[in-house]
Order: sequence, then C-alpha cells, then structure tokens
Amino acid sequence: MKAVRFHDYGDPEVLRYEDVDVPVPAAGQVRVRVAATSFNSVDGNIRGGFMRGPIPVELPHTPGLDVAGTVDALGDGVDGFAVGDRVVGFLPMDKPGAAAEYVLAPADVLTAAPKDVPLTDAAALPLVGLTAYQALFDHGKLTAGQRVLINGAGGAVGGYAVQLAKEAGAHVIATASPRSADAVKAAGADEVVDHTATGVTAAVTEPVDLALNLAPVDPAELAALVTLVKPGGALVNTTVWMPAPSDEDRGVRGIDLFVRSDAGQLAKLVALADAGELRVDVAERVPLAELAALHARAAEGAVHGKVVVAV
Repeated sequence: MKAVRFHDYGDPEVLRYEDVDVPVPAAGQVRVRVAATSFNSVDGNIRGGFMRGPIPVELPHTPGLDVAGTVDALGDGVDGFAVGDRVVGFLPMDKPGAAAEYVLAPADVLTAAPKDVPLTDAAALPLVGLTAYQALFDHGKLTAGQRVLINGAGGAVGGYAVQLAKEAGAHVIATASPRSADAVKAAGADEVVDHTATGVTAAVTEPVDLALNLAPVDPAELAALVTLVKPGGALVNTTVWMPAPSDEDRGVRGIDLFVRSDAGQLAKLVALADAGELRVDVAERVPLAELAALHARAAEGAVHGKVVVAV
C-alpha cells in the first residue's frame, strides 16, 4: 500500500510518500481502508520532534490522527463492527496514523461515521470535535444559561466549540479576526470580538462562567482571561505548552486540556451532525501524495481552517 512516513524527525521534507506493507490486525484491532485523514497542528510538532516526551513514536512513523474509512478486516475478539462499515475515529497519538491506504485502529476508538456527511469530510471531525467537547463539558462543566468566552474561535476547534456551546444553551462570546468573523457568527456566536482591533478584556464587559483559550497568546494575555471569569468558574486552555493560570482567591480553576480519544463522545458528535445540529466544516481537501507540501504550508502559517487529506 501507499503511505506517507518520516524516518527521521525534521522539517516537512522528511515526509516520504512510499510503499509499505499492508498491516495485519491483531486481537482487538480493526483494519480500516482509509478514505481520509486530516491535518492537525500537533502532526507538525510530532514530525519536528518537539513531542518526543509526551508522544513517543517509533520511526519510521506514519502521521494522521483522524481517520474516516471503511472496515476492511477484524482482529480476534472484535464485536460490533462488520467488514464494509463506515467508521470514524481518533487514533492513538503514539501509533502509526492514517496517512496511508490502510491503518490499524483499536476497535474501541471507532464509531459509525456520519450518514449525511461525505466520508472523506468526516475525517475533519474527531480530534477537533473531541477537543471542543471535552473543553466545554468535561472540564468547563458548561450548562444552559451560562456565559462562555471562546478565545481564538476562528480555528477548527473554535468552530465546533461555538456550535456546541450554543447548542447547549450558553451565551457565546467569541474572538476572531476579520477573516473568520463571518464564519464564527454563522456558527452561532452571540457576540464576536475582533481581537485585531480591540483588547479582549476591554470588549468583554460582563464576567463569564467559562473562558476557553484556543489561541497561542502570550502568558500575560492568558492571565488576563482569568480576570474575566466569575468566582467559581474556570479557564480551560488547549495550548498545553503554557500552563493555564488560576485565581485561588476567587476559586477560578485553571485547566490544561490534552484531548483523549472517546468513541462515546464521538458518537454524540456524529449524532448531532446527522441531526443537522453540528456542521462539519472543511476548508480544503488535498491528496495524500501532497501531505509534505501541506505540512510546509502549515509551517509557514498559510493553512487556515480544517484540511482533510484524501486517500
């Protein structure tokens, strides 16, 4: 089969489009014929060697944490799936990924793919959708009627976070650049703050129950978000290289999120998509053979929105 792998850590040119043996599923595993994977910023960090501590991978390594495809073969002991089933999943970060024609997945990370979303586009959902869901509900404990600030809402995670928070009945304040403001508004934000023109602390005049930071801000900006949170609230931060600050005197929790695979939560997201209550947005689609070029563009800051990689 064809796959994209890197044999050494480094810049995007270490990625090679090459022939690899088709993997054989072990007990508890499913072999998926890949329709698509997607690009996530962590892919570049793993390839560059910056995540060797938290995410040790064996070289050569195939990137691609999201998978959408069809079940091709089942290992021993796998129940609930049949050959030909359409599935999506968030793969283990330290194992071979889905930038290949076939990938092995633990059966427990997979769930049925959305029925009303093209299978290729469904690869845009797992990692970023789960990040948004876990930030809002597992860690932020968001409930109806609360106020939430989503800082950096113009990115892929932000689009899902705005939709999910609005679906939960929250009042959503979102920061975005002029380039993404219309999309954030369309996702359901009640207020959109142009962070290129106005400081967030000046624009948010009433306290929020939850602040979600998705942007690579400097430590002072991150600390300022805590001042916008009500006593007893929380700041959830996804930029894990910069710890989330807290305010113990006011009971404001600072929480660092490291997304985990959860097929049950992913199934909830799929159900919302099938019900027309969650839109799966894809900014761009590129073929697998062009993955190295995509990594290079991302390293230059020239990739905006969610990109799926079609196999």
